Amino acid sequence: MATLKMKLFCVVLPLFFASALAIEAHWRGFVPNPLLAHQGGFGFSFDHNDHTHTGGFHLFDEAQPVVASKAAAVDPAQPANADVAAAAGADAPAQPDFPFVNNRGAWELLLQDSGVSVMHLTLLPNNKIMFYDAAAPHISNIKLPNGECLPWKNDQGVVAQDCNAHGVEYDIATNTIRPLKITTDAWCSSGGVMPNGRFISTGGWADGIKSIRYFTPCDDGKCDFKDYPDTLNAERWYATQITLADGRLFLAGGRHSYSYEYVPPEGQKSAGSIVSELLDTTTDTDENNLYPFVYQSSDGNIFIFANDQSILFNPKTNRQIKKFPTLPGGARNYPASGMSALLPIELKEQNPDVIPIEVMVCGGALKEAYAASAKPENRVFLPALNDCGRMVITDPNPQWDKEEMPSRRVMGDMLNLPTGDLLIINGAKAGTSAWWQAEDPNFTPHIYNPKFPKGQRFFDMAPTTIPRMYHSTSAVLPSTKILVAGSNPNSGYWFAPDVKYKTELRLEIFSPPYLDASLDIHRPAIDAGATAKKLTYGADFNIQFKVNEADKPGKNDFKVHMYAVPFTTHGYSMNQRLLSLAKKDFKAVGGGVYSITALAPPSGNVAPPGFYLVFVVHRGVPSQGVWVQMNQ
Repeated sequence: MATLKMKLFCVVLPLFFASALAIEAHWRGFVPNPLLAHQGGFGFSFDHNDHTHTGGFHLFDEAQPVVASKAAAVDPAQPANADVAAAAGADAPAQPDFPFVNNRGAWELLLQDSGVSVMHLTLLPNNKIMFYDAAAPHISNIKLPNGECLPWKNDQGVVAQDCNAHGVEYDIATNTIRPLKITTDAWCSSGGVMPNGRFISTGGWADGIKSIRYFTPCDDGKCDFKDYPDTLNAERWYATQITLADGRLFLAGGRHSYSYEYVPPEGQKSAGSIVSELLDTTTDTDENNLYPFVYQSSDGNIFIFANDQSILFNPKTNRQIKKFPTLPGGARNYPASGMSALLPIELKEQNPDVIPIEVMVCGGALKEAYAASAKPENRVFLPALNDCGRMVITDPNPQWDKEEMPSRRVMGDMLNLPTGDLLIINGAKAGTSAWWQAEDPNFTPHIYNPKFPKGQRFFDMAPTTIPRMYHSTSAVLPSTKILVAGSNPNSGYWFAPDVKYKTELRLEIFSPPYLDASLDIHRPAIDAGATAKKLTYGADFNIQFKVNEADKPGKNDFKVHMYAVPFTTHGYSMNQRLLSLAKKDFKAVGGGVYSITALAPPSGNVAPPGFYLVFVVHRGVPSQGVWVQMNQ
């Protein structure tokens, strides 16, 4: 009998600890990533070849049968975990995220012809999108309205007429485009939405290299660009623009412009430029420091990354105050063209004086890659970089933490998703930016979960069939879908059958797994009319939304995310950031309607003034976004 008791003890005790560990892992957040499903155990391993988990947690794969978790197997009208949901309340622990079954995202063709090659893209606060291209080729697939033409001089000084539009306004609601008139060349320019909701475009090429262009969004189809040529102090071709904490617009770099400057008030000339030691010293023979990665930091300073170096710049004294460690591996800026984004910024009711800010930089090219692919008679396309670096720039002793992506990528885009994950999309696996200088399109997007352990953060998504090479772009839409556009590695609009990578005018939509139709029953729907539109720093604001009562939602089942909509070109989304807001109160209004009182960001250092999309995320399932304005 004693032997039998000992055998039972030896069997039951490990099961008890296994269950306890499984529960602990479940509540610590390993399970809640909706790309994963609990498969009856704990612990995981990671296959670096197919980037899927084996053991306790698995990324669902359409190619293989998968036993869904209990949460996925229940009646979709009921909570995914009935026992947990029954206890849910305002202060109950967060329930696990809803799993995605057999979903790696989906692609669909949105529009056959965007009119112009979408080199530059930004979403406007009236849910229309600005697309524009270079004017230099004097060709596009759409004419200026009313038979209008603009004069230009060729290399021999002969005046010709350009009757093509080089920008369009895309209407999300009607899936249509409207031609716009841009009077100076915005080729490889910078830009973004201003704090007041107007769009501004800065710099460009030739007659546009010092231009500032304004566009006031409208709904009557009558608005167009207002151009102020020769306004900036320095030539801003391949420069970066961001909004600062005080609402000023800051410009960094440009070809042969190793300097910074502030965008002047409308109609005024720039007051001058500030010499940049960083941009001067990081210029390789082939540059590799254009379109620098620039971010407003929570300490009031500006983080600037170029090539493989980065600094902190004080916008009050206009001096460099800190130099960060080198990011090894290669070059990260144009024409090496890596990607960068801030990781989600976590806010609390009581925040430290300096809120942690973490920068991520991925991909790019070897420093010699541009020269290797530049000779038409003997192009060599060196492999793109496949690494990423993360660094908390607000740490007293910041260091880069390196990891590998599932594939090599240059000229890709990196977007903050409404869920807090990141999307890596577009680009090539070899070569660099510039006409005809890349090969091997990277068709497969990756979703990156920054909270998972290193080696387990990347997930392969469904591939597209359209090469998105040089001059491709992408954007997060209010619907939470991803608009994908552009790609033109040619010096004109080339459509001939023998062109390997043709000028691409098709618009696509990528729907991440969180848009799986099976999750719609759990998807919150914000009542825009009952939600605050103008926010004040540090003040409470209410968000009212509807969600399935059967899910027995509690405060901790929701996240409120605020997304600064970027201007995207050449693989970099300027001004982009996502904030996770503190939640102070949660209550049921009745009839499946709930209200959350969220706390607006404390200052412009973490959320520069301007327009943001607010999303409510319910256990990994995001609502559509609603616009709010963060006031100065």
